[in-house]
Amino acid sequence: MTAISALSNSLSGIQKGLEGAKRNAAEIASKDQFTQQDPSSLAKSMVELKGNTLQVKASAKAFEIISDAIGSIINIKV
Repeated sequence: MTAISALSNSLSGIQKGLEGAKRNAAEIASKDQFTQQDPSSLAKSMVELKGNTLQVKASAKAFEIISDAIGSIINIKV
């Protein structure tokens, strides 16, 4: 895996996590949540939101680590 593809994968993970979080937030804020008798769909959306949040954090950390490594390589070469 090249550094560029690793950065690309990290950005893709961030994007997917943000899209999922946006979807989960819309589900949680939906008026349908207030009319349902079964809270399981709300709980599912909240758990998925937490998972998407963790995905964004992990992908951002991976991006940071890869970026720092690239910066170190550039500093060594120069």
